[in-house]
Amino acid sequence: MKIEIEKTADGSPTLYREDIDEHYHSVKGALAESRHVYIDLGWRKRSASANTISVFEIGFGTGLNAALTAKEALDDATKTIYHSVELFPLPKQTTDILLPFQEEGYRDEFRLVNDAGWGEMVEINPFFTLHKIQDSLLTMDLLQGIDVVYFDAFAPEKQPEMWAPEIFRRLYEAMNPGGILTTYCAKGSIRRMLRDIGFIPERLPGPPGGKREVLRATKVLGL
Repeated sequence: MKIEIEKTADGSPTLYREDIDEHYHSVKGALAESRHVYIDLGWRKRSASANTISVFEIGFGTGLNAALTAKEALDDATKTIYHSVELFPLPKQTTDILLPFQEEGYRDEFRLVNDAGWGEMVEINPFFTLHKIQDSLLTMDLLQGIDVVYFDAFAPEKQPEMWAPEIFRRLYEAMNPGGILTTYCAKGSIRRMLRDIGFIPERLPGPPGGKREVLRATKVLGL
């Protein structure tokens, strides 16, 4: 597959996949989107009530979400175990090219999460352990006791199989009560599906200059 590097509106880079005509991040701001959708609305919301946070990311991609979470975990001294599934990992030469374009504040974490081996638990810093899984979300056995889900698959129009009700039902069952799922996709059909499964979905404002709305869904306490 042909992949090109593009600069987004906030100056941070993303990748473009020609075969599916899709970007890895929002062209309105890759860094802004990741920080807002996954850190601010996901990881931070759970960090106040959990001694150790278990994160499950769908779509490791460039490693940006993992790098930002690793930096936040260290800065906030919050133990985080981060599992990320990706069926087609990017080659190292691609992430190496992306490295100089990352902000200095998390550049070391970006390098470390991309250099980490697949299929093993790797301590990135004293508060962040990374487990990269090369597998398909459609067929893998899900880990249990998840606190936060970063749902960062390609758009439903590009990968409809990743947005099937059965996927979200399995995620719901694997999550702890009170666990939350965040995603950039706020389509009404996705929100209604999550509600039917048992989540409490919320449409929330998107990142400044980016998407108008994003989605957070919470697993009801006690269920």
